[in-house]
Amino acid sequence: MRHKHGYRKLNRTSSHRKALLKNITIALIEREKIETTVPKAKELKRYVEKLITKARIDDLNTHREIFKYLQHKESVKKLINEIAPKYKERNGGYTSIIKTRIRKGDATQMAYISFV
Repeated sequence: MRHKHGYRKLNRTSSHRKALLKNITIALIEREKIETTVPKAKELKRYVEKLITKARIDDLNTHREIFKYLQHKESVKKLINEIAPKYKERNGGYTSIIKTRIRKGDATQMAYISFV
């Protein structure tokens, strides 16, 4: 049974899934808009919004905690100094998912995920 299962496995092992989310998060922070599959976008939305909520508090502990998840200095700096201050007064809903097309190779629904 599938009671209280809180995340998508994305057909990957746990280490592969963590690496995937980390890499897609870094790409989203650097480019501010990326195209990916809908399930990945939905899982990324949960992951990124938690990071932005943490990043709204600008102190050394926050830098270290976010670096623990991303392991990428430039992305951590951009998230804390540029992206998070935009959402100081906003409680959640920092990203939006827009479904775009069906990928030709495997008929997967694609979507853009971007910051609001």
